[in-house]
Amino acid sequence: MRLVKTLPFLLSLSAALGSASALALPNDRDQPIRIQADNAHLDDKQGVATYTGDVIITQGSMMIKGNTVTITRAASGDIDVVTSVGNLAYFEQQQSTAKPDKMKGWAVTIQYQAQKDMVILTDRAKVENEGNTTEGEKIVYNTKTQVATAGRGGNVTSPRQRIDMVIQPKKKAE
Repeated sequence: MRLVKTLPFLLSLSAALGSASALALPNDRDQPIRIQADNAHLDDKQGVATYTGDVIITQGSMMIKGNTVTITRAASGDIDVVTSVGNLAYFEQQQSTAKPDKMKGWAVTIQYQAQKDMVILTDRAKVENEGNTTEGEKIVYNTKTQVATAGRGGNVTSPRQRIDMVIQPKKKAE
C-alpha cells in the first residue's frame, strides 16, 4: 500500500490502520478514522505524528488507546511504526463477522510495525481472545503468519519470571 508523499500526513494514518485491519473485519479499512486527543503534533517533513493526552483512535471495530500515540512514516511514504504508550495502552479489534468477540491487548507499550507485519506488546503485556489469555513481559505477534511468541522483555517495570497462559477447551459441535 503506497502513499503519495504530497498527501497530508494525516492520510497516512488511514493506511496504517487499514494495514492493521488485514486480519479483522473486511470493511474496517473502509470506515472513517476518528482521532481524539488533548494535543496533536504533525510533522509531515519528518514523517511523524504524535498525539498526546488520553488518545483514542477508532476505525470500524478497531480501537487504540494510550497516553501518547506516535505514528512514523518510512521514506517510501508507507507507514512504518505506530506506537501507543500508556498505563496501560490498549487495543481491540473484532477478528471476523462470525465471531463477535474482540481480540484485546494491554501493555505499557504497544507497537505495530507495519513493514514487518508485527505487533509487539512490552511490559505488563496481556492478550485476550475468545476466553484465551496470554500474559508476560513481552508478546510478539506476526499478523501475516499468525504466530505469537511470549517471554522476557528487557526494560520492564514489572518483571515476571514466567509467562501465564489460559487456553479454553474447544466447544464440541452440538
